[in-house]
Amino acid sequence: MAYDKSELFATAIKETERHNLFFIEDVVSLLPCSRSTFYSHFPADSDELDELKEILGKNRIALKVELRKKWRESDNATLQMALMKLIATNEERKKLSQTYLDHTTDNKPMNIISLGGDEATTETD
Repeated sequence: MAYDKSELFATAIKETERHNLFFIEDVVSLLPCSRSTFYSHFPADSDELDELKEILGKNRIALKVELRKKWRESDNATLQMALMKLIATNEERKKLSQTYLDHTTDNKPMNIISLGGDEATTETD
């Protein structure tokens, strides 16, 4: 079945705004076409897909702002703690955490062992 690109795009925009969607996959699921048809009409580098992603991003940001406001105004300590962890500095986050594991090398050189070839070699990053 042939689809009119402009009608398909208009429907995608309308459904994205109507349902406050966040993901391209959700948009595609509401359209009268398959995923492959959608991407053949709107490839990754198309202006239309960029415009749609911009609307999805605005929907995400609006929800994040709304949720953070509710968490800030809430009497629920769990929600307030979640907000604190979101906005905390790394140092504050470490102090709030019951356990903290440093997964870095603490600015020390890292030994890299290469197992390629016949013999193992060690390099310092």
